[in-house]
Amino acid sequence: MKKILNIYKKVGWTPLEAVEKFKLKNPVYSSKRMGYAGRLDPMAEGVLIVLCEEENKKIAQYMGFDKEYIAEILLGFNSDSNDVLGIATAGPTNSNIGNAKYDKSSEGRSQIEDNIPAGLENKSKDEFEKDLKKKIKGFVGKYEMKIPKYSSYKVKGKPMFHYARKGIEIEEVKKKVLIKKVKVNSIYQITNTRLLKYIEDKIGKVNGDFRQLDILKNWGKLLRDEGSYYVMNITLSVSSGTYIRAIADDFGGEYGGGLLMSLKRTRVGKFGIGNSVKI
Repeated sequence: MKKILNIYKKVGWTPLEAVEKFKLKNPVYSSKRMGYAGRLDPMAEGVLIVLCEEENKKIAQYMGFDKEYIAEILLGFNSDSNDVLGIATAGPTNSNIGNAKYDKSSEGRSQIEDNIPAGLENKSKDEFEKDLKKKIKGFVGKYEMKIPKYSSYKVKGKPMFHYARKGIEIEEVKKKVLIKKVKVNSIYQITNTRLLKYIEDKIGKVNGDFRQLDILKNWGKLLRDEGSYYVMNITLSVSSGTYIRAIADDFGGEYGGGLLMSLKRTRVGKFGIGNSVKI
């Protein structure tokens, strides 16, 4: 029997559900005390380190490991949870941000018809994407992040989501972390139709009460008009305690908003996704 397990948590599951499902499939662990080191949100997937029996005493050690993620950041929206599992609002920019149409009647490309962020009005699609890459790589180094209000970070002994669900305003909490590496894997655009279907499919996998009906209704209203939206696929290596959702929110500030569309944890310390146990 292993005392340290590298389990693959699927989208929609909480870490506790992943542990319970593992026990059902592996009865030898059914009566064992098991805990996980490092939470993964329901919308995230990937490496979940689970400790068995006496190994739980070292949980702080495992939670302190550096982590690696593959994340997708959707531009043009904000949400109260900083990801798609939240009540979202559309930013002030046009949905075709970065996919500009130029008036070639006079100065070649002097006029952009789409409403893109201030300072980027005269940039081509390639130039705009170059700006995105430069901006995200600027996060490397020491980073003071604003902890999402829908998180398990504790304030006065209770997780922040406790206050958020009750509509209780609390003081903003910030934390210093280290972003060690950011790699841009791809930049692409997604249509409103495909985006809505993606969100519906993903939220449909989440169990429990996470305001799913209200969230789906809200996204349906936001995405009823035709449009396309930018998505950045990136790999990040970060110190323990880093909320990738916070990075997405900060990054999107100049681009009409930003939130986490998907997240996969690919490594915790020396534990990689290639060796994760699928349930």
